[in-house]
Amino acid sequence: MNLKQYSEIMLPEIEKELQNQTARLNAPGTQLFHEMITYHMGWTGEGAGREAAGKRIRPLIVLLATASLGADWRTSLPAAAAVELVHNFSLVHDDVQDNSDKRRGRLTVWKKWGVPMAINTGDALFVLSNQAMLDLNQFHPAATVMQAASILHNTCLDLTRGQFLDMSYEERTDLSLADYKPMVGGKTSALLSACTQIGALLGNATEAEQEAYRQFGYHLGLAFQVQDDILGIWGNEALTGKSAASDLVEGKNSLPVLYALGKQQKFFKRWTQGAITNTEVKEISALLEEEGARQYAEQISKEETQIALEYLAKAQPRGTAGTSMLELANMLLKRNQ
Repeated sequence: MNLKQYSEIMLPEIEKELQNQTARLNAPGTQLFHEMITYHMGWTGEGAGREAAGKRIRPLIVLLATASLGADWRTSLPAAAAVELVHNFSLVHDDVQDNSDKRRGRLTVWKKWGVPMAINTGDALFVLSNQAMLDLNQFHPAATVMQAASILHNTCLDLTRGQFLDMSYEERTDLSLADYKPMVGGKTSALLSACTQIGALLGNATEAEQEAYRQFGYHLGLAFQVQDDILGIWGNEALTGKSAASDLVEGKNSLPVLYALGKQQKFFKRWTQGAITNTEVKEISALLEEEGARQYAEQISKEETQIALEYLAKAQPRGTAGTSMLELANMLLKRNQ
């Protein structure tokens, strides 16, 4: 089987598991609360459907990692649901913290039901993720379940660290390249590395294999984030679905920006004078490219991609699930620009 065929089999099972986990809140008196969850997950409300739900890349990685070790991927479904619930808990809270009124083309939970309800919805998704992990005891020994839960809990702490750094960086102009990896390592790489490590653990991998899978996920996350930073400034909006102006206008401390700040040339002078306007975006992005920021970011993306693929090779994933993991990594890292 290839990635498309695995996806066609696994994604409906992931969706079913997610719906089973969130159904804990589908009870008399909390139906509206349950609706907030199902709306955010993309299942209900105006515009519901595949686009609203997202790609479910993280749970897919968990299942492929398990399958690539020759184990039954179905025994990892609760963990796959757990990582997706964690991801969505962070999105609900991010939308509040970033004051974002749209996600995947629809109103965010806080915009639809208010900030207090959105915070509670995010909290519920976090609790549901923990309950989902405990359901692994149907298929795995208690010690393995505890280890998987520990990985996810440590990851959640990393997510909050990354989010703290991201928010604390917003008003600073003294940041350097050294400040970048701790932030994206928490916000992006931590959860992807948890997906590969947990999937490997549940596939009965050795400690050495688990570490190789973990490192693959971590560096995959770094490469993905750097590429996202590049697309956030120079991407084709028609292909990416993301405005190439937003990162600069929002003052995002992306890798190209931090690189150019370190040069302390024309870009540095303009950046430290105040917010970039929409009319300046084309000029500022050209200035960044002129000062070598795009070339630097593209080089880092290539380096992190190579490191990720080397760790995947070291993990020696087996069979068609192993080749599908490689296919998925290439799909993530070679997106249309």
